[in-house]
Amino acid sequence: MASLNSLNTTLDLRKVKHLLRRATFNYSKEQLDTFIGMTATQAVNALVIDLPNTLSEPYDPLPTSNPDGYWTSSSELPNSFDGQGRKRSHVTAWWWYNAINQVSLKHKLSFFLHTSFTVGKDSGTGAATYFYDHIRLLDFYAYGNLKVLAKKITLDNGMLDYLDNTKNNKNNPNENYAREYLELFTILKGEQIGEGNYTNYTEIDIQQTAKVFSGFKKRVDRSDIDVDTNLPTGYANANQHDSNNKTFSSAFNNQVINGRNTASGMLDELDDFVEMVFAQPETAKAYCRKLYRYFVKSEWDETIETDIITPLSQILIDNDYDILPVVKTLLSSEHFYDVGDGDETDNIIGAIVKSPLQLLSEVCSMFNVTFPDPNTDALRYYRNFFLYFIHNTYSKSAGMELYNPDSVAGYPAYYQEPSFDRIWFSSNTLIGRYKLIESLIIGKNTITSGNIHAQLDTVEFTKNKTLNPSDPNLLVLEIAHLLYPESIDTDRINYFKSFLVDEGFPDYYWTGVWSQYISNGDDTTIRTRLNALIIAMVNAAEFQLM
Repeated sequence: MASLNSLNTTLDLRKVKHLLRRATFNYSKEQLDTFIGMTATQAVNALVIDLPNTLSEPYDPLPTSNPDGYWTSSSELPNSFDGQGRKRSHVTAWWWYNAINQVSLKHKLSFFLHTSFTVGKDSGTGAATYFYDHIRLLDFYAYGNLKVLAKKITLDNGMLDYLDNTKNNKNNPNENYAREYLELFTILKGEQIGEGNYTNYTEIDIQQTAKVFSGFKKRVDRSDIDVDTNLPTGYANANQHDSNNKTFSSAFNNQVINGRNTASGMLDELDDFVEMVFAQPETAKAYCRKLYRYFVKSEWDETIETDIITPLSQILIDNDYDILPVVKTLLSSEHFYDVGDGDETDNIIGAIVKSPLQLLSEVCSMFNVTFPDPNTDALRYYRNFFLYFIHNTYSKSAGMELYNPDSVAGYPAYYQEPSFDRIWFSSNTLIGRYKLIESLIIGKNTITSGNIHAQLDTVEFTKNKTLNPSDPNLLVLEIAHLLYPESIDTDRINYFKSFLVDEGFPDYYWTGVWSQYISNGDDTTIRTRLNALIIAMVNAAEFQLM
């Protein structure tokens, strides 16, 4: 029976691997060792940390003769800088560097908020600085309140541009943001039950919502600062706001939101509207289903809906939409760790195909990949490693343009039935996924071309992260324990061992080669074989799952 009761046993390696993969972007042997033996509650509490960013703000090292540098702190207008597409990639590079350098639930939740309040950074958010402000807003509310974020994001300059609400006026209504706000960001449609009538709202409600949102404008110079977040925000223009009363459909109990004709009154209207939407039980369920799909599994049955989703939604309502109580309950639960589930065909551990973002982050953190330090070698980090290789090559070829999904619906893996996360792994994305590990080991972009200025040292990994490197069977088993959600059998051990010991040769061949390396420091032979082993093990089906 699916249960939200807290797991009452300590976490072994299998369960720690499961938690760290689902809850962070930093996955390493050191962290596995740290969390083994904790209770689920202790482990989750340890992940709920909110440290200052490792990298304080993005940096643009171009043009080399006179870099734009910390342009997001400049008093110049954001759109006065050249290279806006490049700069937006640098914002993403800044965010990823922080995510991979902290063992924290915050970054996973921040990205969850991106999947819930989606923008495409290169398809309408405007100058890179506005995208930077948008990401900081998501980071600010990663441990915060969904309902408050749903108010704040309406005045986010990037969102105002992305969904055209800055063009929404009383005499020229624009329904883009209103439609997506209901359909994708909050309550969701539900089943269609008639012409222009969905279970959770109607076309009339979209029209009325657009009137509530009318007159909110982008503040180009970022001079308005929100008192709660200390972040730049848009503003309310009462002259362009529809100040008439807004009457909603029976889906919202025919509620009337009183119109106002002042800037402060517009914010009161927005508050009344958001409170109305979040008072609907389906809004809480919509978020909890998203959280379940993001952290647990893409599909579930009525039992899970009844025993897990519905109670979680009540926890969300009881906490007035604070997100942490729900997430902590879920990640500490017996259900999350598959306890008491007798159906071996319906496991949670190993049930999600890793996103390209997760795959990249795991490889870099587990294998301690060295890449340029943005503090001391900004040009190579931001341009050569991240922009040219990660952003322009790997992410695109692997099917996930970071912070730039194809549409406002987001990444299909989080919503597209029936495939969901299986979309990450297809004939269109194989090259990007499989070439990642090869590129990092060689130090060259094997998807296209070029020096990536990054290196994965398989010899150093083996020497420093395994206890039995001279025994080929134990070595393969140790690496498999680190990389895979579940244990592998003898056939798989023998298959991977073949990359160390040629067929027909005894195991002590590898033992001798390793001993020779230890004695004389010549790693030529072992490096070739370890490179082949790690490429095979990372590209194996087992590593694609978490």
